[in-house]
Amino acid sequence: MKNLLEIHDAHVYIGSFYILQGISLAVPKGEVTLLLGRNGSGKTTTMKTILGLYPPKEGSIVFKGEEISNLPTHKIVNKGIGYVPDTRRIFGTLTVEQNLIVSVRKGGPKEDARERLDFIFDLFPDFKGFLKQKAGTLSGGQQQMLAVARALMNDNDLLLIDEPTEGLSPLLAKNLISALDRLKEFATILLVEQNFRAVSKLGDNYYVFDNGKIVHEGSDMEELVANKELVAQYLGVSI
Repeated sequence: MKNLLEIHDAHVYIGSFYILQGISLAVPKGEVTLLLGRNGSGKTTTMKTILGLYPPKEGSIVFKGEEISNLPTHKIVNKGIGYVPDTRRIFGTLTVEQNLIVSVRKGGPKEDARERLDFIFDLFPDFKGFLKQKAGTLSGGQQQMLAVARALMNDNDLLLIDEPTEGLSPLLAKNLISALDRLKEFATILLVEQNFRAVSKLGDNYYVFDNGKIVHEGSDMEELVANKELVAQYLGVSI
């Protein structure tokens, strides 16, 4: 199976607002697919549509060969989709360790969870030092890493990661992007990111959004970087 996820001609309304206007995209297995575009262009709505929070009025979503458009969110997630929201949404009054534990799906093998913890410690070495610390006392960068780590505590085939570098210093953003690059060995990633410079070398495929439509797509990041006019028009970035 080349594509782990496919969206076909999805039309999504939120109230009376027509947000996604017939988008189609594919997420190849084992790769990083970028959703690019200005704020309000439909990227986060696409993520939430995949999760069943905004089911499409028309169109379909296929995950691992199965139609999931009409399933409730908890069933979609249980099929192997992890979500890292742009708002992080960690449990501030719980410790880092407790945040990781509560994220494990019921019935998951303990051995698997231990292996995943070892992987997380390898990915984010600092975690060992503040496992017992309240998550609300962590820095913004540490909280973002915790949000990513929670999604790794389950056997997810697909990770939906929304704006992971938002609000981070350049150094922390660079470290997080390096961690995401390593995750390509572990899971397929669909990534929303405003920081085009940070992810321009990370993506394998990309879709550019504008006003709820996909206006450009491709699999050659160097070609996109070289297209300064398009990048400036739709991403608001000068290269």
